[in-house]
Amino acid sequence: MSRVVVDPVTRIEGHLRIDVQVDGGQVSKAWAASTMWRGIERILVGRDPRDAWVFTQRFCGVCTTVHAMASVRAVEDAIKLEIPLNAQHIRNMIIIAHALHDHIVHFYHLSALDWVDVTQVPKANPGTTSALAESLSPWEGNSKMEMKRVQDRINNFIAGGQLGPFAQGYWGHPAMKLPPDVNLLAVSHYLQALEYQRYPNQIVAMLGGKTPHIQNVAVGGVSTAVNPDSMGALNIDRLFQMKTLIDKVVRFIQEVYFNDVCAVAAFYPEWFGYGGGVKNFLSVPDLPTDTTNTKFDFPGGTIRNADFGTYKPITGPRDEYFRKGVTEDTTHAYYKGSGGLHPWKGETEPEYTEWKDDGKYSWVKAPRFEGSPMEVGPLANVLCAFAAGDPLVKKWATRALETVGAIAKKKVGPEVLFSTLGRHAARAIRAAVLSELAVKHWQMLVDNITKGDLAIYNPPTFPSGTVEGMGFHEAPRGTLSHWVVIDNGKIKNYQAVVPTTWNASPRDDKGVAGPYETALLRNPIADQERPLEVLRTIHSFDPCMACACHVFDPNGNQTAKVKVV
Repeated sequence: MSRVVVDPVTRIEGHLRIDVQVDGGQVSKAWAASTMWRGIERILVGRDPRDAWVFTQRFCGVCTTVHAMASVRAVEDAIKLEIPLNAQHIRNMIIIAHALHDHIVHFYHLSALDWVDVTQVPKANPGTTSALAESLSPWEGNSKMEMKRVQDRINNFIAGGQLGPFAQGYWGHPAMKLPPDVNLLAVSHYLQALEYQRYPNQIVAMLGGKTPHIQNVAVGGVSTAVNPDSMGALNIDRLFQMKTLIDKVVRFIQEVYFNDVCAVAAFYPEWFGYGGGVKNFLSVPDLPTDTTNTKFDFPGGTIRNADFGTYKPITGPRDEYFRKGVTEDTTHAYYKGSGGLHPWKGETEPEYTEWKDDGKYSWVKAPRFEGSPMEVGPLANVLCAFAAGDPLVKKWATRALETVGAIAKKKVGPEVLFSTLGRHAARAIRAAVLSELAVKHWQMLVDNITKGDLAIYNPPTFPSGTVEGMGFHEAPRGTLSHWVVIDNGKIKNYQAVVPTTWNASPRDDKGVAGPYETALLRNPIADQERPLEVLRTIHSFDPCMACACHVFDPNGNQTAKVKVV
């Protein structure tokens, strides 16, 4: 038995430490610990609820728009405020564009190098690589000439001893199994993705005023002026500029990203057997198509024990199944108290101690849904939508399984999704679905404006006394919910239960581990000095630790000094 510590885990947002106990070449026990904390929840106490969305975007420098959306939805829920249809469409366009950017960056620039060996590119045959790529899609960037150009570029990097962004990696690791031709294909598309990830971000900036940290949402709608006759507002010309960007990113996702994930997965079939995790899944509906948040273009719900037959829908933000089911436990987190509290009763009082395997060891709380740990994220989102019978999800999930099977020359079924590689496949499926919904929601916005509806905002009013609100959003990393208690027009309590809090959760008061810790069990470790397999499973969740732990003295005083070992 031996202990392997990965600290810090890189190619993520924030600070994460993973400890694993290795027995007989595989993980027998794991601990996931966030070693950083921030301060927004307590800073918000006493403030105007209309300002909360500006602060909550600062949970993170990556997941900014998602917190703005969940925050305004929480306040609107508390005061039962409808928003105009244009505001829903504009918010939805920002949500979709942000997710498309996020998913592209996650696969190519944050996790692909766990599977792709750049140093094998010189051994590839550009003609064979091009033939493989062209068998999957008509993408113009798949030519033999393009593959040769990239190979020459990598050869020059290697010859000069300067691999740039590829300088650090577990090259030659025994778990790296892609043929040289597939490595060349992936590296070529890695470089192309640097260009195409910009386009959805430009859409976010056009609608949101800037990115990161958009400026256009408000409790009651958006501040994005809509006027077909004004050059200074959202007009038809600007809408068609966005449509050009949408068309570019849609092609890249459907013809490149989607197929690359399937191709990589097909060459690592054993990894469909690793990383299953807790196998309980939570997702919430999103992309509302009405003013009252009762109709959605992406369904949500829960699945237990990887059994589609247990699917139970979450119908919307007023659904008591979700509103009553969420708690956060601090037994093994660096906060005062133990056991679970509902977010409206939530407390975030720091209490740092030394690391203890059986005590407190992380700044992340342990969310539970009706007492159970739940995995959130694209896998949960796709599985719940598949169980709900969503036609777009079924279409792209079926295509993914067929594409993997065709490349691997074997039939694969939905069961392979409950795995490390299944998370990557689900993210690609979700991106393909959202690429179609981007076109649909753009058209819905255009149609509503051309009908003459220019409304974007309904002013909020706050009652005397205490009201409670909850706003959720199916963010790129999974289910995000903001919970606010408003007393006489001021924030009395504010808690954010974010995707990485669900997934990176430590053990709860019953000793039950969270999704990261459970997914690592039985993972192989071929080389303890280079624990690549640990990174593969952790990266498949796309951690965002800055979002997951956020506490600080509101007066700026030091509450604890943390030494990261």
